[in-house]
Amino acid sequence: METVKGFIDHIIYRNKDNGYTVLNLLTQEDNELTCVGFFKTMDQGETIEAQGEYTQHQIYGKQFKIEQYKILPPSDEVSMERYLSSGAVKGVGEALARRIIQAFGAETYRIIEEEPERLAEVKGISQRKAREIAASLYEKRDARDAMTFLQGYGISNTLALRIYETYGMGLYGVMRENPYRLAEDIQGIGFRIADEIAAKIGIHTDSDYRIRSGLLYTLQQAGGEGHCYLPAERLLAEAGTLLGIEPSLMEPQLQNLAMDKKLVIKTVPAGESMAPSDSTASVRECRVYASTFYYAELNCARMLHDLNVSEKFLPAEEEALLRKIDQLEADLGIVLDSLQKRSVLESIKNGVFILSGGPGTGKTTTINAIIRYFLSQGMEISLAAPTGRAAKRMTEATGYESRTIHRLLELSGTASLEGKAARFERNEENPLEADVIIVDEMSMVDIFLFQSLLKAVPVGTRLIMVGDVNQLPSVGPGQVLSDLIKSGAFQTVVLEKIFRQAKESDIVLNAHRIHAGEDPILDNKSRDFFFLERNDVNVIYKHMIQLILEKLPRYVDATPYDIQVLTPMRKGKLGVETLNGILQRYLNPPDDKKRECQTGDTLFREGDKVMQIKNNYQLAWEVVSRYNIPIDQGMGIFNGDIGVIRTIDEYAREVVVEFDEHRRVTYPYSGLDEIELAYAVTIHKSQGSEYPAVIMPLLTGPHMLFNRNLLYTGVTRAKACVTILGSRATLSEMVKNNRENHRYTGFLDQLRAMKFG
Repeated sequence: METVKGFIDHIIYRNKDNGYTVLNLLTQEDNELTCVGFFKTMDQGETIEAQGEYTQHQIYGKQFKIEQYKILPPSDEVSMERYLSSGAVKGVGEALARRIIQAFGAETYRIIEEEPERLAEVKGISQRKAREIAASLYEKRDARDAMTFLQGYGISNTLALRIYETYGMGLYGVMRENPYRLAEDIQGIGFRIADEIAAKIGIHTDSDYRIRSGLLYTLQQAGGEGHCYLPAERLLAEAGTLLGIEPSLMEPQLQNLAMDKKLVIKTVPAGESMAPSDSTASVRECRVYASTFYYAELNCARMLHDLNVSEKFLPAEEEALLRKIDQLEADLGIVLDSLQKRSVLESIKNGVFILSGGPGTGKTTTINAIIRYFLSQGMEISLAAPTGRAAKRMTEATGYESRTIHRLLELSGTASLEGKAARFERNEENPLEADVIIVDEMSMVDIFLFQSLLKAVPVGTRLIMVGDVNQLPSVGPGQVLSDLIKSGAFQTVVLEKIFRQAKESDIVLNAHRIHAGEDPILDNKSRDFFFLERNDVNVIYKHMIQLILEKLPRYVDATPYDIQVLTPMRKGKLGVETLNGILQRYLNPPDDKKRECQTGDTLFREGDKVMQIKNNYQLAWEVVSRYNIPIDQGMGIFNGDIGVIRTIDEYAREVVVEFDEHRRVTYPYSGLDEIELAYAVTIHKSQGSEYPAVIMPLLTGPHMLFNRNLLYTGVTRAKACVTILGSRATLSEMVKNNRENHRYTGFLDQLRAMKFG
């Protein structure tokens, strides 16, 4: 890295949110230099010494990109006058700065710091103003010293700023005593960053703080894999590998974390339900939850128990209900089979009802019949789904407005750290005003979103949950729909009959064959299900691009952007990361008219198809008219949302992405780690979506990942056409492999405890 030293003549641009700054620096050689970087504490008039690299911007020319810097106190009368005249010190302008320098000369800086009352000797400065000038200088000095201190441990400007804004001058105590607090208190600083900082400070590897933080981090990572708890034996083993510490040394910290209410440790006696335990049984025989996970499961079970109020009907009353359902059939011009009729009846009789079934089994027809019945009774109905795409599909299928669960609950935009629920305006104190709530695609709902939904459903409101239990479980922690059905605690109907119209689709028929453990029909005589045997990766690339650009858009009447590549994995030659680079090259090639930006290993380009990869409840979005006037706005973009990059502003270092329903979001360059290219996405991330055509490359991959459940989910994402490229043997092995990735959840036990307790 190179070093420059100079005086900040003026700030050209500053993003108030992320601190990205463009400034003009007068160097010691009196040359002007444009510098860029992230810093909120650096102001006009200050002298800095900065390390970084020279870069050549294609529009703005030569720039110096600052990586580290320190603010230097003024060293002579000229620099002191220049500093005071700049407006950096509140209440001091050019004329007053000149009088101060004339009065104190080279002693000016020392006097302001050590004898600020003497400033009152200068004409125009009262004792009060003297104190204000000194206080302004102290504040800047404190920030400067704190940033310099943090940078001494290799902490970047961006992180140093976040630490200073969080703790103020208390950061010294945090850094000295327990730097692992950073991982708990500051979003964007995880255990690994905190651990690196702690090592530089000299915290011992077997420090209690380090062990506690490592255990919490291991549980947090497990939550990212869908688990709500870990067996203590596995938790200690994984945390031991992470920390390089013997598991036996960590056991006491499990109990300490439990005493601090950060963990819940549960023993599970055979045949008994779970309850918080102070048992003296070996901790290694227990389940260990992060507290938020345990209480989310417990709260959901309790709230469902309260909602599950069943109405008792006399035989004559039930007969009358069945006649009303017959009339509904006549009004709608449909014929319901026995299970569909039973579904409508059970939805009327029970406070909580679950409807499941595979593709083509009539879930939509059944939902429509349920909606029409309750509307005929003058009831208020709300429809919802976990994602924007799923909600849109529900609206199109029913003719009634469906919203995302987040919009139904009126998301407020509060931060959501790992394991903490977002704040919704609709909750137990301000419940939803509906008589019936129907939620589709329940397999996608994780335990935290479910908890937030249930809090807003008052007792007396019917909750109807719809989903295909054979789909992959939610991206977030838990397997809510599966546990609900397995518990036997709620009336559930699983539709089985494939209707005539659905039988005309080989997508539907092959999906059911896959679910039954039978190989799909691959004779290519189908109109919507094709298999191309290709055993060379480069040949798969070639045919994939041909299909997307030439063949499928005409065949399914869609654009190349609507054709979705789905793959089981992220890594490898047919993983998301490699495929996106290749597909970007052909679907959105470089163009002088398209601006680009690089973040990590990913190049983003205007026009790119991208996906949000984590829930962010603080991201603001707006919908604008063709005259660029905002007509709607809100908060929150969620894991799996897909959009297109509309603009890249290299000067402001911002990227604008337009998601479904024309929602536009502005990302600073520093926030681009929340999106990734989406020409290819994992099958898991495709849940709740439906595409005109799906291409699935299946050649080789991990046995645990290449399973029946994953294949079934991928196939059922296609509306009009599925094309599989790869190995017939691999496809057959996936059908035979019925091993689903096991998730550790206690929700099923909680539900059973409520039912039988």
